Amino acid sequence: MYYSHYGLKDNPFDLAPNGSYVYMSETHKEGLATLRYGVIANKGFLLLTGGVGVGKTTILNALLRMVESQVIVYLLNNPTLTKKEFYYYLASKAGVPYNNNKSKFILHFNEYLALCRKKEEKVLLVIDEAQAFSIDLLEEIRLLSNLAGESNVLSIFLVGQPEIREQLATSQLLPLRQRIGIRYHLEPLSNEDTKHYIHYRLQRGGASKTSIFTEEAVATIHKASQGNPRLINILCDHAMLSGFAKDLEVISKELVVECIDEIRLPGEATLQTSELVRTQRKVNPLAHFMIALVIMSVIIVLGIMVPSETSNLISGAN
Repeated sequence: MYYSHYGLKDNPFDLAPNGSYVYMSETHKEGLATLRYGVIANKGFLLLTGGVGVGKTTILNALLRMVESQVIVYLLNNPTLTKKEFYYYLASKAGVPYNNNKSKFILHFNEYLALCRKKEEKVLLVIDEAQAFSIDLLEEIRLLSNLAGESNVLSIFLVGQPEIREQLATSQLLPLRQRIGIRYHLEPLSNEDTKHYIHYRLQRGGASKTSIFTEEAVATIHKASQGNPRLINILCDHAMLSGFAKDLEVISKELVVECIDEIRLPGEATLQTSELVRTQRKVNPLAHFMIALVIMSVIIVLGIMVPSETSNLISGAN
């Protein structure tokens, strides 16, 4: 691979989760601090939203590491569960019996929460991919939170794509929406954050220099990926592989544009800037001036010739 070519010890843009490569932008840090406060301060329901690949899992994992000594965490990331399967999962995690009898489960789970309250323990139920959960199951989760009472020993953390906000806007989920005490929307990386992100990943990968990508290349990557860390990883990895194949020491904007066209699937809208970038590269101000000059010359010539030709036609008619 390209590791030795660029002085790397590891793949800095691997898509597989790696705790040592986690980059926290200011947006990520703010979101993490806000959500941690929500857990510690017993805010009940928490909501984290963001597009695919912007770093929701990064924040979730960081939050769980920060509070693992303070709360008992149950992570649910399978939105296809039925109500019975949901209660079975929760019963298994809490160590309480469930024999397809919801009433008995509620009694046992209520006793479990009372014991946690007595031991000054907190329970955090994390619902990942919340936008894919049915309204009925989300309503069951809300009703479950009633068991915590005023002590708020049970907190529920909803993590999902922006569509979950549209679901919460429906009248069926109004009671749940009114329960959400802390909410945070994770924005994509800015151009400056993208630069720091790429340099940080290269550094963690063991690069002796982090100026492998030119400023123009970084700006192009940011524009094409729209600040999405996952897409940034894909583009950077592909660009470094192409640079290695061409024996290049530095990744230029032109090479990044080529990579955008190579990896973009038909109809894909996310990486949509390559045509614009290519046009900007090929047409410079001098070219604009020359084109304008030619057009003006043609107009002047036509303006002289047309009256003469019209006069001849009139003479011939007479």
